[in-house]
Amino acid sequence: MSNFKKYLLLFCLLLISCEGFRQNREKRMAELAAGRDLTEIQADGKLRALIAYSATSYFLYRGQPMGYEYELLKRLADDLGVELELHVSRDLDEMLNELKKGTVDIVAHGLAITAERKQEVAFSEFLYITEQVLVQRKPEGWRQMTRDQIKEAMISDPIELIGDTVSVRKNSSYFKRIRNLSREIGGEIVIDTLRGNITTDEIIKMVADGEIKYTLADKNLASINASYYPDLDVEVPLSFSQRIAWALRPGSKDLLKATNLWIQKEKKQDDYYVIYNKYFKNKRNFRRRVNSPFYSLNQKQISRFDPIIKENSRKLGWDWRLLASLIYQESRFDPEAQSWSGAKGLMQLMPDTAEELGVTATADAGEVIRAGTHYLGQLYENFSHIADSVQRIKFTLASYNCGYSHVLDAQNLAQVKGLKDTVWDGNVAEMILALSFPQNYNHEVVKFGYVRGLEPFQYVEQIFQRYDHYRKFIDREEPENLSLAGS
Repeated sequence: MSNFKKYLLLFCLLLISCEGFRQNREKRMAELAAGRDLTEIQADGKLRALIAYSATSYFLYRGQPMGYEYELLKRLADDLGVELELHVSRDLDEMLNELKKGTVDIVAHGLAITAERKQEVAFSEFLYITEQVLVQRKPEGWRQMTRDQIKEAMISDPIELIGDTVSVRKNSSYFKRIRNLSREIGGEIVIDTLRGNITTDEIIKMVADGEIKYTLADKNLASINASYYPDLDVEVPLSFSQRIAWALRPGSKDLLKATNLWIQKEKKQDDYYVIYNKYFKNKRNFRRRVNSPFYSLNQKQISRFDPIIKENSRKLGWDWRLLASLIYQESRFDPEAQSWSGAKGLMQLMPDTAEELGVTATADAGEVIRAGTHYLGQLYENFSHIADSVQRIKFTLASYNCGYSHVLDAQNLAQVKGLKDTVWDGNVAEMILALSFPQNYNHEVVKFGYVRGLEPFQYVEQIFQRYDHYRKFIDREEPENLSLAGS
């Protein structure tokens, strides 16, 4: 055998060995993830939850993440003493498979508890009870028709669906209900299967727009959406009452127990029902939200200042969504905002800083954002020695909140304590917290004294948490060579 063939054989064997190692490693990681229970989750410090975009579950409204599942998940994570790590489902038909693979710890979606599903996953205590209803359009000119005429023109009994077509996602409980209904009434109902990445809200809109004829939906979802589409009828029930719950892996027994105890405790509190009513009962707020240009499921906007923010973020070299998160943190996009300390406007500039930057009392939003961004740029330059762009930005944000001098003190204290003075996370961030205590702010390396460290610490954390939400909802629409691109 020639040397070339020997080397070729050796190379092939090496490739096979590496591929086998990779596959075994991935298998071990999947097995480890699939076996996560409460102990592992609390040790990791994160609850990984799968959620879906919708007008009730998880969405962005006027710069703030909201939603029924989102609010409950935050409360659950707090109860467990961990952070919430959201994973957004791109295919609703695959949600339970993601759970079984170990990608997430819990599926926070309105899942009907069915015998078939119980063979695959464990269900939490039910969150609420609903029933499935038929979603259909009222006839043309229905406003000029009598009630009997309207009823005559629509489906009023499930038997009337024989030979007709109903559109639903394949792996949904709606698909199974239509299939069983066909058997019950002794006639075929044609099932048009829709893609798994279409939400129930979107399917209901397809009925309203005349793209499809019928669909099924849980009554609470159907009713709140019908308040926005008055041409829809959602009064025909197609199922008995069903319990709606979240799904967990059968092996996560301790997490299931803790989740159930939390749900039982929540149901005894008024807030639990206030949250439900907020998303499923308040029809006026639902219409107002969907009509808002800053409801991201529709317009993909964060605020009315997006164009100005984008323009100035380019000069700064930051992702515009990060700058938007900072402005929300400062003022909630209110140009008239004023704090107890005298800071004013969208970027809450202190009077002396505003004067130095040439911002007058009559300055418009564009001038204020340009000045605030310029100030951020000055702070950013103070940390030019920090190579990691994300860490450098965190130092900048902390300085914007509490002042560069205090951050410098925290860096000096980090050096004394043997920590990395160029890394915010877990290093200087801990020292900014430490500057709230006499033994630290009286240290000889500290020149500017006490600072309430929790404020800059949370400031940085909350801006990045919101930025993470913005990245899930809003496209970057900027060149990818800027700081934080792809991070």
